[in-house]
Order: sequence, then structure tokens, then C-alpha cells
Amino acid sequence: MDQKQLKIEAARKALEHVSDGMRLGIGTGSTAEEFVRLLAEKVSTGLNVIGVPTSERTAALCRELGVPLSTLEETPELDLTVDGADEIDSELSLIKGGGGALLREKIVAAASARMIVIADKSKVVETLGRFPLPIEVNRFGLRATELAVAAAAGRLGLSGDIKLRMTGSQPFVTDGDHFILDASFGRIPDTRALSNALHAIPGVVEHGLFIGLASAAIVAGSDGIETIQAVR
Repeated sequence: MDQKQLKIEAARKALEHVSDGMRLGIGTGSTAEEFVRLLAEKVSTGLNVIGVPTSERTAALCRELGVPLSTLEETPELDLTVDGADEIDSELSLIKGGGGALLREKIVAAASARMIVIADKSKVVETLGRFPLPIEVNRFGLRATELAVAAAAGRLGLSGDIKLRMTGSQPFVTDGDHFILDASFGRIPDTRALSNALHAIPGVVEHGLFIGLASAAIVAGSDGIETIQAVR
């Protein structure tokens, strides 16, 4: 199977965890979009769910395919979130934000009783950090925030390029009207320490380390589908 088909199979397996009447957080990105398409098929045949999308992009796809939507203001407690990830380690810590929706993704995940991550096997790593870490930042004081991020990382023995994410010649702008710094720190031995250090920087809105949020990961590979459960 090619990568697209693996994403579809992971999404199909996650759909088995969706039952009638659920309040669903719906993620962002190519794998999450496969889940939306499969979910829409079930909705068209009578499945009753309400979805809270993690981005305007996901919301548009849900509306196009007929998946009923709500907001966290209207539906502040969710039963399940299904979302993709850019990296997954053995403890189900994640790097997310490659699609630029990390702030809303983290808010929705935290509002959910469970979070299931769906991915192809290429996303599973021994230690997080091969994928650049997205850091959502306020526009004000951008350069000062970038320097503070580099200094905080340096105190933890981390270094590497920190680049402002661009779309063509313009900075990428998130749904929350923020910018994203992509930090290529490489291997991150202590994700919790880095998370705390980044949260202590005033200009950092949120970062793409998702720690202790995922309940399970459904990983599709050429040798089949594996479900990894979180150990709490």
C-alpha cells in the first residue's frame, strides 16, 4: 500500500471507535481528512454525531461533505478527538503542527475524554525531534521571542535552525492570526522540560509538543495495523 492508502486504513480503524451520539473533535491534516471522508459516508447512512473542527480547513471539508458541526463554545466537552501527528514516540507523546493548527488542535484534544492519533508507520520515532517543532508565536516582538526560544533551548542542550514559516513570500498566518516558528532542534531527550521552558516565554502562544494527551495511536504499515495504548 502507498502512504495515502495507509492513512485511509488508519482512519478506517479509528472510525470503529465512533458511536452514535458522540461529540467528536476532528483534526487537521492529510490523515485527518481521510477520517473526515470516511466519517461523512457513515453520517450519510444515518450515523448521528456532532463534530468540532480544529481548523477552518477541516471545517470547510466537513461542511462540504455534510458532517454536522458545532463549536467548543456550544459543545465544550467532547467524547473523542481523532487527529493525525507529525511524530509519535513510544509513550504517545507527539509533535503536531505541520498543518499549522496546533493551538486549536491542543485545545480540542484537552477538551476531549479521549484522543486517538492516526498515522502511517513513518511517523513513529524512538525520540521526538526529527520533524521540526512548530511553535506558534504572537506577531508582536517576533525577533525577541525567537531569541528567547533559542536561549531556552540552549539551556537544555538543544540547538538548530529556527525559521519563520512562510507561504510564498509572506509569513504563514494561523487561524488565530499568529505566526509559526519551525525549530529544528533534532533529538529532544526531555520533552517535558522543553515544553515548560517554551510555555514560560511570553511571546509563545503554544507549541507542538503534545504530552499526555493521546489515549491511543492507530498506526498503519505494510505489515498491518497496530494500536498502541497509552500507559497512564
